[in-house]
Amino acid sequence: MTSDPTRQQAIRVLVVEDDPVAADAHVLYVGRVPGFVAVGKAHTGAEARRALERTPVDLLLLDLHLPDVHGLQLARSLRAAGHHADVIAVTSARDLAVVREGVSLGVVQYVLKPFTFATLRDRLVRYAEFHAAVGEASGQDEVDRALAALRAPGPAALPKGLSAPTLERVTLALRDSAEGLTAAGVAETVGISRITARRYLEHLVDAGRAARRPQYGTVGRPELQYRWVTGQ
Repeated sequence: MTSDPTRQQAIRVLVVEDDPVAADAHVLYVGRVPGFVAVGKAHTGAEARRALERTPVDLLLLDLHLPDVHGLQLARSLRAAGHHADVIAVTSARDLAVVREGVSLGVVQYVLKPFTFATLRDRLVRYAEFHAAVGEASGQDEVDRALAALRAPGPAALPKGLSAPTLERVTLALRDSAEGLTAAGVAETVGISRITARRYLEHLVDAGRAARRPQYGTVGRPELQYRWVTGQ
């Protein structure tokens, strides 16, 4: 099994997302990954079908919750109509039954909202490696390597002193606050010290999942306020 030079042309991506702001962001993200080009965007299942009739597409970046049809229903109907584009599903749903159903419909990757550009870039790069593999495998090992290209790496190790359960609680607290939270606010919500809360918040900032800004109007030195970064 080898990489076919004739398949090194840009992988054509159709972004299917009902939120116009998110759709524009996803188009920009796709364009930032070498070897990929966004050939269009659609906000409904009907728009996606029309786009596929007029534009060749290799990959759908598909939101599962569309206003007129569930994304998996759309994928099923596209398969029945003879469209064979692969699918990367974008969803906030964590139902493993949905994941299993998607596998049979050409869903090769799932990206959970909200996600960073780095997360999508990793999925696209892995898909490109899978997409480029052609020919006959020399054996089981080569088949396994081709399929492994689609698998996301294991979660990165957290910095010393941070734990996954506490990080999840800090993340949920920040997501649930529309206005953002200070380290003191997170500490009170989660039940940890202010210093510990700041360490977790700074970790989220470094990972691109949160942003910080000074909170003015307080006496003395401005306190930093953190907010969750959405649509990345």
